[in-house]
Amino acid sequence: MAVTLTVNYAERQLCGTALPDRGHPVLRGHRPGSPARGSGGSISHVPKVVFRIPTPALLAAASVVVCATPVAWAAPGLQVIYLLPLGYAYWVLRNRTVVDGERIRARGTFGAREVPWTDVKAVKVVTKGWLSVQLNDGSLVRLPAVRAGHLPMLAAVSNGRVPDPNATPDSVESDE
Repeated sequence: MAVTLTVNYAERQLCGTALPDRGHPVLRGHRPGSPARGSGGSISHVPKVVFRIPTPALLAAASVVVCATPVAWAAPGLQVIYLLPLGYAYWVLRNRTVVDGERIRARGTFGAREVPWTDVKAVKVVTKGWLSVQLNDGSLVRLPAVRAGHLPMLAAVSNGRVPDPNATPDSVESDE
C-alpha cells in the first residue's frame, strides 16, 4: 500500500489537515562547533542530509567472499563468483540520496538524477520500500535509501515543502 503526500508550497498540509512547523528536540551527538550545539538549534536547522545504505552491510559481501573462496579455487574459471559480492559492495556504496533546501540528488547503481524542489509535486510513501517523488510531469524518481521512517528528517530539510507526519495539533496550541 502506498501513500502519496502532496507538496504544498503555501502552507504545510497532510491530507487536507494543516500541520504546524513544530520544533524538534535539539540534536545530540553532533560535532563540536556545529550551529546546533550552542544555539539550541533543532533538526530544522540541518542544511543537508545524506541518506545511504549503512556500511555494515558490507560485512555481508565480505562473508560471501570468505565462504566462496573454497568453491572459487576448486576449478579454473570459478573465480568469477567473486563478482557477486563485489557487485553487492558497489551497490551498497553507490546508492544514496542527498537532500538540501534547493534540490534532491538521487544516485542509483548506474545513474544519478538531480531534481529541484520546484519540480516536485508529491512524495510517494511505500510501507516496505524506498520513497519516490512524483514530478510535475507525472514521472517518478526513486529515492535510494530513503524510507518512511525518514519522513521527519526529509520534512525538516525540505524547508516545509514536505509535511511532517509526526506533527500533532497539540504542538500548534503550545506554539501560540
